[in-house]
Amino acid sequence: MTSLRSLSPSLTRITTAGAVGAALHIGKGDPDKIDQTALDFSRAVLNQTEVDGEVICCEGPKDNAPAFSFKEKVGTGNGPKVEFIIDQVDGTTATSKGKKDAISALCCAPAGCLQVLPDDGYYFKVATDGKSKGKINLDMSVEEIVKTIAKLKNRPLANFTVIMLERDRHNELLATLRKLGVRIILIADGDIGGSIVTCLPDSGVDLLIGAGAGAEATIAAVAVKCLGGTMLVKVWKDKKDDAKRMDRLKAAGVDVTKTYTEDELAKGNEMIFAASGVTKGEMLDGVRFTAGGAIVQSICTRLPSGTLEWSTTNLKFRDHPIYKQIT
Repeated sequence: MTSLRSLSPSLTRITTAGAVGAALHIGKGDPDKIDQTALDFSRAVLNQTEVDGEVICCEGPKDNAPAFSFKEKVGTGNGPKVEFIIDQVDGTTATSKGKKDAISALCCAPAGCLQVLPDDGYYFKVATDGKSKGKINLDMSVEEIVKTIAKLKNRPLANFTVIMLERDRHNELLATLRKLGVRIILIADGDIGGSIVTCLPDSGVDLLIGAGAGAEATIAAVAVKCLGGTMLVKVWKDKKDDAKRMDRLKAAGVDVTKTYTEDELAKGNEMIFAASGVTKGEMLDGVRFTAGGAIVQSICTRLPSGTLEWSTTNLKFRDHPIYKQIT
């Protein structure tokens, strides 16, 4: 039977397909078309993959955007029994506007290993490399978190770089960071990629911080765990929340006071993360269309080995079972 470890190339092909589908509509102002085409392409490749798989979560339904169905059965049914969380386009809005940092991403693990926080409001996230494992927590202030990580990395605050989503909900956080004097990279979309770059050697990015969605938290947690980093996630309590949100989260089994770690969101020691660039970003180059094909850059990391693979795929569309429709 196919092992989970041997699936890495197949999973990269899935995100490659999603990236190509999305990139066909870069800058055209139609987010649903981007999501639908990426979904169609990634689903077609996924269903050729030798797994007995199930999609336990897919970003998109909350916005009525095209997405995999909840608990959709995928794969040939002949391989290992696994579960997926898929975001065929993390950065749909950015793609529709021709902006940076959109990727196609997924994570995969044996059935029962991945915990997804409900798609109900936002979650506060911190991600950084392994130097801070066990040294920071979300009861600390933002100032304490930044100063602790900077000290552990032996980095002066003036050379410390934070990446975060550019959102109105982050205005107070942004003001605090600016007062500290750190460098800040504001991204339109894509806190999965933002989490990962904090764990990549020589990326120049030290910390992701801010509030984002639950599905992306678990996808990022898989990647961060594979890379030996640390990720902390907690329910974000916003003044704009409706009065019953906390009750709904509690009913869904979420501890609204708890900090979830990468080990709790991604249990065990066997998992894979894969992503491919849609538009150029901090982590990956964007899809480049060529005469009769496309060039796509991808990243894949897995446990138990901790292997990190970068790849560039040069696709030829003409006789390809998935991409020939493009020509």
